Amino acid sequence: MVSSQLQFKLIFVFSLLVLLPACSTLSYYGQAISGHMDLISKQRPIEDVIEDKTAATTLKQKLILSLRARQFATQELHLPDNESYSQYADLERPYVVWNVVATPPYSIKPQEWCYLFVGCLSYRGVFDKTEAEQLAAELRQAGQDVSVFGSAAYSTLGYFDDPLLNTMMRHGDANLIGVIFHELAHQTVYVESDTAFNEAFASTVEQEGLRRWFNKVGNPDEYEKYLQKKQLRHEFYALITRTREALENAFEISEPEKEKQRQKTAIYNAFKQEYKTWSESRGYHAFDNWMQRDLNNSHLALIATYQDLVPTFINMLDSVDGDLKKFYEMVETIGEKDKETRETLLALYKGIKTTSRENVNYDTLSKK
Repeated sequence: MVSSQLQFKLIFVFSLLVLLPACSTLSYYGQAISGHMDLISKQRPIEDVIEDKTAATTLKQKLILSLRARQFATQELHLPDNESYSQYADLERPYVVWNVVATPPYSIKPQEWCYLFVGCLSYRGVFDKTEAEQLAAELRQAGQDVSVFGSAAYSTLGYFDDPLLNTMMRHGDANLIGVIFHELAHQTVYVESDTAFNEAFASTVEQEGLRRWFNKVGNPDEYEKYLQKKQLRHEFYALITRTREALENAFEISEPEKEKQRQKTAIYNAFKQEYKTWSESRGYHAFDNWMQRDLNNSHLALIATYQDLVPTFINMLDSVDGDLKKFYEMVETIGEKDKETRETLLALYKGIKTTSRENVNYDTLSKK
């Protein structure tokens, strides 16, 4: 049953859609509303699922954990106290949405799509995988480098009460808790048309939240696993960053396009070889399947760049001695500025040495 409040919100969104001129735009928002309505129709109160004798024990344990994490988020992290993540929905598919990323063949800069409420983003999110693949095919036909990847979670930024999804339950406890903190952070501060800012802020809240969570529950082994995995991901992102920089340099100085393509192929071959050497030395193969794809610029366009500002936000948090309320106020104030001013203010915190709130001591962990 759809609540009267939800009905009102959807009517409001539909009333905006009739003002949009393009048929493709109307079609896109139509699938978005249809997809969200399908999601809402499948949700159940978490308490009901926990009490359901037919529900799997592992699912119940995850949901009990999520309720504790949700309470912790409000009480300890000062994240929004609303009905988000009080419901559970089994979508009977591995991802909630599929995101399409596209770049020119000789550029790392992704194409942007602009939306109501959230501004412009560097990807196109679609609820139906077939539709996402159709869009990807059209973009490839137009000569773009394109990739499609599934997302286990998404946020309506507080416009609706987001449920927990089966897609969020596949990984470890730290991942589930972190996703809840991350998505609630998006509801706390969100800057229109600045995905890198938003993702770095939410990632910082996620990291700090997990640090405080593990300190409180007293589970050092689980936290150590989280830190080690984070360290390995950091190293992988650093490898991607170096590859991106090599591609950008090659695209800038190489002429004609035939030479750009030669350089591009050589750089991707070197990237794969460097990854193989690194993964074997670490005994870490989480990205093997991803690396076996026919990689192109779109695959590298978003990964790593969303993490670039995380140290800056951690420095900001340290500057107020870990006071999250003050931190949120600072981030919100900076977020209200124009992009150029915002980048100038963020740069003030970029070079400050972080304290113990830096969740990963990379130098220490890399020696283990």
